[in-house]
Amino acid sequence: MNGMPFVRALVLVGLLSSGTSSQLVAGQRPVHTYSIVARDPVTGDLGVAVQSHWFSVGPTVPWAEAGVGAIATQSLVDVSYGALGLELLRGGKTAHETMRALVAADAHPELRQVAIVDARGRVAVHTGDHCIAEAGHRTGDGYSVQANLMWRDTVWGAMAGAFEQAKGDLAERMLVALEAAQAEGGDIRGQQSAAILVVRGESSGRSWEDRRVDLRVEDHPEPLAELRRLLRLHRAYEHMNAGDLAMEENDFERASREYGAAEKLAPGNAEMLFWHGITMAGAGRVDEAKPLLARAYAIDPNWRTLVERLPRSGLLPDDPELVRTLMQVAPAAADAAARK
Repeated sequence: MNGMPFVRALVLVGLLSSGTSSQLVAGQRPVHTYSIVARDPVTGDLGVAVQSHWFSVGPTVPWAEAGVGAIATQSLVDVSYGALGLELLRGGKTAHETMRALVAADAHPELRQVAIVDARGRVAVHTGDHCIAEAGHRTGDGYSVQANLMWRDTVWGAMAGAFEQAKGDLAERMLVALEAAQAEGGDIRGQQSAAILVVRGESSGRSWEDRRVDLRVEDHPEPLAELRRLLRLHRAYEHMNAGDLAMEENDFERASREYGAAEKLAPGNAEMLFWHGITMAGAGRVDEAKPLLARAYAIDPNWRTLVERLPRSGLLPDDPELVRTLMQVAPAAADAAARK
């Protein structure tokens, strides 16, 4: 069932019975969920990953800034914990000092669940006494896992164990922790949205370059499966970018490896096939370009039409013969290439 009427009713009953103004509910979002904040001890990367039976959890729970820290704010969410927490960390506060300041300034910390990891890997976590059971947290070296409104009180322990045993980069390991939570029963209301946010351990001064991963699933019957699909696609495009960089440096062998890795991660992705082919053709490697373009054309013939528009934008040499050659890859060749 949708959590809003149920949880809002509980909050109103609890607040009214205690004599507290029901105005607290205004602006509060009952994002009961499970999440992880963590720092990668090798790269220094900082991250948050979260899943909730609540629409579009990504803009609410996860907060992170390169060289500063990562925060998850959930339960009866006070979103300001994210922005204010990062401001305090940026000003030199530790994770523990930041948590103490945030909780002390909150009129109702008993409703909050918040976790912080700072740029040095120090962790602080708070689970309010009035978070809906089952609720709890566990911390480890450079990470904290936390959950509320779970089926059972073993969820956060399963998350911690899975994260500690997982291999791969920070995004992969955090996703494994979320999957472990779901396997343990997860949110008593089910699943709906999820997000992963990973930033660099040190700021470059260019925030748009410091976000390594920023993926969201707003509404899906299996948000973690969809998040894993998106993470795989994200990695494929990272290989594409690396291939483009290698081409700029005239390292064709490295470019071919990177493009090949991308296509293995996202088979049948016409976008990758097409731009790989165009890049090769622009570098004079037309024979290598043809089968790639043929496979793209087999998926959608509109890619063929796009070829003739590229010279004007400088994405292909202004060579009519080259353009004709690339556009005239035979349908039979496309079919054969697609079957390979």
